[in-house]
Amino acid sequence: MAGIFKAYDVRGTYPDQVNEDIAFKVGYHFFDLLDEDDLARGPVVVVSRDMRSHSVPLARALARGLRARGVRVIDIGLADTPLNYFATGHLGASGGIQVTASHNPAVYNGFKMSRRDAIPVSRDTGIGLLEELVVASTASTDLEPRAGEEARDVTAAYREHILGHVEADSPRLKLVADAANGMATTYLPILERLNVELVPLYFELDGSFPNHEANPLKPENLVDIEAAVRDRGCDLGVAFDGDADRAMFIDENGNAVSADMITALLAPRFLRVEPGAAVVYDLRSSWATKEAIEEAGGKAVRERVGHSFMKATMRKLGSPFGGELAGHFYYRSNFTADSSLLTVVHLLNHLRETGGHLSQLVAPLKRYFATGEINFRVEDKDGMIRHLAELFADGDTDYLDGITVQYADWWFNVRPSNTEPLLRLVLEARTGELMEEKEAALLEHLGTPV
Repeated sequence: MAGIFKAYDVRGTYPDQVNEDIAFKVGYHFFDLLDEDDLARGPVVVVSRDMRSHSVPLARALARGLRARGVRVIDIGLADTPLNYFATGHLGASGGIQVTASHNPAVYNGFKMSRRDAIPVSRDTGIGLLEELVVASTASTDLEPRAGEEARDVTAAYREHILGHVEADSPRLKLVADAANGMATTYLPILERLNVELVPLYFELDGSFPNHEANPLKPENLVDIEAAVRDRGCDLGVAFDGDADRAMFIDENGNAVSADMITALLAPRFLRVEPGAAVVYDLRSSWATKEAIEEAGGKAVRERVGHSFMKATMRKLGSPFGGELAGHFYYRSNFTADSSLLTVVHLLNHLRETGGHLSQLVAPLKRYFATGEINFRVEDKDGMIRHLAELFADGDTDYLDGITVQYADWWFNVRPSNTEPLLRLVLEARTGELMEEKEAALLEHLGTPV
């Protein structure tokens, strides 16, 4: 099935890789991923979809597969992925499935899955088994349903859940929000209740993404929002991805602020309420993130990249907050699931409380120099990692995710992508000159970036 069963979801091009037959079988065999605690709640699964035109037939086929297996379906309709997580926990469902391809181009589609209370399903916790079952499946779309289906509207409960995190609504701030024609378009009624002067960009649902790709990690997709912040005199900007589970922020000068800086900025707010609590961050994050957590009296917990790993560690430690460099931010108060919209609320809370500008607040955290994430096509990824381990054997090395080597004044991580045939490099140093020197040294071995 052409590798559509990924580390964190099922995803491929429609209709050659992901189609109604696959959707039916994913629904039919999702039951096999649920344990006794999940099934004690039903079995019942929340189903929702994004704005892509083919998400409609895929969601219908998915629901038929679930019902043919005896799983009751709660259809919450058009939804962002965080709403699916919220509904799964809020409604006490056995699990949830969102039909989406996240930030991928319009031709892609797929399924993001979770168990009770939005516990993620990853390659290690069910997607691998699901692939085996779907590949071998003889389940037919002709099977009659053995369970019912109902439509539910959870938007009011979701709105109140988000607004319940607002700590102050003044002063009035000016916010640019770029929905990228994706599911963040549905955030408009909530954003309008945050006492902001809202400048909306691309708030028309369109799964063809006519204005720019719905991936805020790419600088070219931030050009419009950066210009809007500057031209309209805004206090900040937020750019969402296609299914609205990620957020990237722009300061008042129109400059992007990396997500690890946002994690470092917000962590002390949670530690003020829970002194000594664990805050989880992914290993690509700046040294400054770890230092900010520890300076605020927290336990900084470094984790491998990926929402399933972050959420599992947060649940284990009872962590109130965590963040990833890719723009995912996680909240215990939100079923330990990611929420871009909650991050907007918390950042507005912080700006209002401090009275500062975003650029000023993050300036003390920008004490190191980082390359950002650089991608390379490498045929023998494991061999390259072994080669780097030999080259940098005098450093402090660990293999939490790929290879990380740390020295007193610089560090780097090289890890295999979980979703693409790539190696990814992140490097940070105490000076810009040292960063450039070490980046050049690594490029001699990794090759030309792609």
